Amino acid sequence: MTDETQQPTSAPTLAGASQSSDAPKPKPAPVPKPSAIPSPAALRPRPGQAPAAPVAPAHDRTAEIAEAKTFGRVGEDSTVYVTTAEGEREVGQYPDADESQALEYFAKKYLDLADAVTLLEQRLAAGAAGATVAEAAGTQREALAEAQVVGDLDALRARLDAVSEQAAEATAQQARAHEESKAAGLQARIAVVEEAEAIADADPARVQWKQSSARMKELFEQWKQVQATTPRLPRSQDQQLWGRFSKARNRFDKARREFFSALDERNAEGKRIKQKLVTEAEALSDSTDWRETAQQYRRLMDRWKAAPRAGRKDDDALWAKFRAAQDRFFAARNRANEEVEAEYVGNLKVKEQLLAEAEALLPITDPVTAKEKLRVIQDQWEDAGKVPRADISRMEGGLRAVERALAEAEDAEWRRTNPEHQARTSGMLAQLDASIAELEAELDKAETAGKDGDIATAREALEARRAWRDQVARTAEEMQ
Repeated sequence: MTDETQQPTSAPTLAGASQSSDAPKPKPAPVPKPSAIPSPAALRPRPGQAPAAPVAPAHDRTAEIAEAKTFGRVGEDSTVYVTTAEGEREVGQYPDADESQALEYFAKKYLDLADAVTLLEQRLAAGAAGATVAEAAGTQREALAEAQVVGDLDALRARLDAVSEQAAEATAQQARAHEESKAAGLQARIAVVEEAEAIADADPARVQWKQSSARMKELFEQWKQVQATTPRLPRSQDQQLWGRFSKARNRFDKARREFFSALDERNAEGKRIKQKLVTEAEALSDSTDWRETAQQYRRLMDRWKAAPRAGRKDDDALWAKFRAAQDRFFAARNRANEEVEAEYVGNLKVKEQLLAEAEALLPITDPVTAKEKLRVIQDQWEDAGKVPRADISRMEGGLRAVERALAEAEDAEWRRTNPEHQARTSGMLAQLDASIAELEAELDKAETAGKDGDIATAREALEARRAWRDQVARTAEEMQ
């Protein structure tokens, strides 16, 4: 196949042209003019534009060429014409070739134009800028009027009209999408700025600096992402938002520096105080004044808790020294206590025997005798001495229980033998007996009269009074 930029190799004649008087000379073959239709390379998307849809691989176009050739003819002078709805027009000559070869040459040029239109359709379908596609379609449509090709130019023109119409719709949609993306970008920027301002304006004493610093970095990356992926805002609006964001970041950085500077000062003061406490604790660690030194260590611990932190590394190291001094003292005290308590084991055995004797008095039926025996046990208890610390509560608690039981028995005996109380009980029984006799008389009277309401009332009152008397009588018996 001959390329469209190649020129014919022979010198064809131009039909209808005059020749010299001596002899007729053939016309020079017309040099094919550069097509006004942009080449496929020129229609490739520029950076930032949507890529064109992939073009199908080359295939046999014999049928397409044959169809295109039906729209042309070759005159007797080798002139090639194309037929359109408006009539015929000349497209050029292809000398030294038969009619089929001439028509095929110009039909192939037509297919190149059709390919260019197909490329526009593909680019539009792939999301290319509608305005760019519309401009290219208009240029191609204008070039059809003088295109040196043979084929269905009317169909090609209709396809370009359709591309232009679709490109106009795409342009409108892309404009709306652009505005929507612009609005979304604005809201995204505002959200970044407002969150950054909220972080920057937070109370420094309550800020989690590590997390907040990381979040500020994330917000900056979000800002760059929004700037890169959404349409630019008007300069004044963009600068105003960036100014707010930049100020918030600067405020946060300043507050963070001030906070950690103050923290360093507090840590230094805490380190100084705790070093002094460690020195005092180490000076006490060999003391054998167990009670007083233990109280001093408790006071040192209170001062330690009230002191500022000294930084994690220093604080941990100082605490280890402070705790080691404490442990040394208390370990020595525990060893001393163990030695002393070992001496109390014999006392424990004596007191366990005394406690068994005291518990044998239970239950107490004769308070006087039990009191005399318990007094002897208590005297022996005091003489027995101390017991190991772990057994103090058990031993003292057991003896206290016996003492409480004796006190309760003495109280009950006193109440039982109290003459005044007995006199009150006897008087109350006499009153209740008289009241019961009166109620029995009322009940008999009501039954004789047959008054059901009075009978029920009298019977209820009589039962209540008898129950009361029984309770008083039982109490009197228990006290005897």
